[in-house]
Amino acid sequence: MMQQGARNAVRRFSRLAAAAEATAAAAPRMPAFDHVPLPYDGPSAAEIARKRAEFLSPSLFHFYSKPLNIVEGKKQYLYDEQGRRFLDAFAGIATVCCGHSHPEIVDAITAQARRLQHSTVLYLNHAIADFAEALAAKMPGDLKARVFLVLVTSLVPVVFFTNSGTEANELAILMARLYTGSHDIISLRNSYHGNAAGTMGATAQKNWKFNVVQSGVHHAVNPDPYRGAFGSDAEKYARDVQEIIEFGTTGQVAGFISEAIQGVGGIVELSPGYLPLAYEKVRKAGGLCIADEVQAGFARVGSHFWGFETHGVVPDIVTMAKVRACPPLCFVPCYQRVCVHVNGEPDSVPALRRSPSYLQGIGNGIPLGAVVTTPEIAQVLTRRCYFNTFGGNPFCTAGGLAVLRVLEKERLQENAFIVGSYLKDRLRGLQEKHEIIGDVRGTGFMLGVELVTDRQLKTPAKDEICHAMEHMKDMGVLVGKGGFYGNVFRVTPPLCFTKEDADFFVEVMDIALSKI
Repeated sequence: MMQQGARNAVRRFSRLAAAAEATAAAAPRMPAFDHVPLPYDGPSAAEIARKRAEFLSPSLFHFYSKPLNIVEGKKQYLYDEQGRRFLDAFAGIATVCCGHSHPEIVDAITAQARRLQHSTVLYLNHAIADFAEALAAKMPGDLKARVFLVLVTSLVPVVFFTNSGTEANELAILMARLYTGSHDIISLRNSYHGNAAGTMGATAQKNWKFNVVQSGVHHAVNPDPYRGAFGSDAEKYARDVQEIIEFGTTGQVAGFISEAIQGVGGIVELSPGYLPLAYEKVRKAGGLCIADEVQAGFARVGSHFWGFETHGVVPDIVTMAKVRACPPLCFVPCYQRVCVHVNGEPDSVPALRRSPSYLQGIGNGIPLGAVVTTPEIAQVLTRRCYFNTFGGNPFCTAGGLAVLRVLEKERLQENAFIVGSYLKDRLRGLQEKHEIIGDVRGTGFMLGVELVTDRQLKTPAKDEICHAMEHMKDMGVLVGKGGFYGNVFRVTPPLCFTKEDADFFVEVMDIALSKI
């Protein structure tokens, strides 16, 4: 009997080994990459998880049933504690635009840290001035012309530095209210603009809103071509903005804030022609137009440097940033029990406890944000004392300037356009093969793949996307997810992503979707 049991155990082990070998053989080969990670002698994933559960906020959560311990990064790749390489198709939530640990950016911030990390803007330092000059130069010519019409003594926009996208959007809303003398702000449903008092009001998803006072914000119908009430009819969506002005305000508003592509909302592109119509109606009501470029800016869309340029509009205020105030994760609503885990267990905690910040790649992972506007609008902050202790410190602005130089030198915007277009075409090919893919959208390296269990009803595939993510991770690919229902792959890799990476990504997703 014991011999028979042993033989059965050997057979079972052989079958498992054969299945593992078959899976490994079926998995596509990751593109070659000339980098050897440094030996890691730090604490294990289990030890980190224990400390995190004991000493960090209970609001933190993580991807995957067994969370990854990421210890090193190089360009578009990440490495775990065992030295295993992963293709990063999320870039720390669209943060690392130039690639992980880019040597020129590392050298710039290291050199600045050796010389001076922080003083205060009350003293002069060339780092903040140099970066502000370079950043203002990236604004489109039409914005400079708008500045010229307002104040002929200045031909360039004015920059305010902050530490995050939430701060940048808070400041933009404040400036709009001060400049116009009105209080009402219009934003879009499904949007995310931050997690402080004003920006939480502008955010329009219950997943991100705590039960605190959020006054003076009206949420317009989202011009979502896939799930929106009016399909791609921009005029009908813009009519809702007009009705908000007429029936929800005094007829005068402070401003309108929107993303060019909704990031946290699931990579939702706005209906073509919508933003020009909305801007026109808001300006007729005395309001300012704010472009939230926290995720879509800094060359990510490929065809243009800023997301708003793809809509043919010129905003009055532009916000940008990208720092992580949480681990590199993406939110999933609380009723999804798979994929997001808290303290090692499947999540069953209400989502409203969580409020991580999602910002943009201005600093390649450095805590850095900015607001850019005209000198006339900027003048409103001189009515009182406005001050930001860390905003624009030499360490961060030296890194920001290095990011701009790398983007130009390595032509990463062009790469985002070429490779991003190629990747989108390949993902659309997958859509033809897999019924579960309801929509492929976005531009450049800001792409979304929405999974549904029924294409006609557009039923969100909330559990299925979590299983697919686990399979993709096992094959060496890390990707984000988001959207109100948590059923959209957020494909936002570093801008150095190659066609070979795109092919590998699509092949892995193909296999993963075939398994669910």
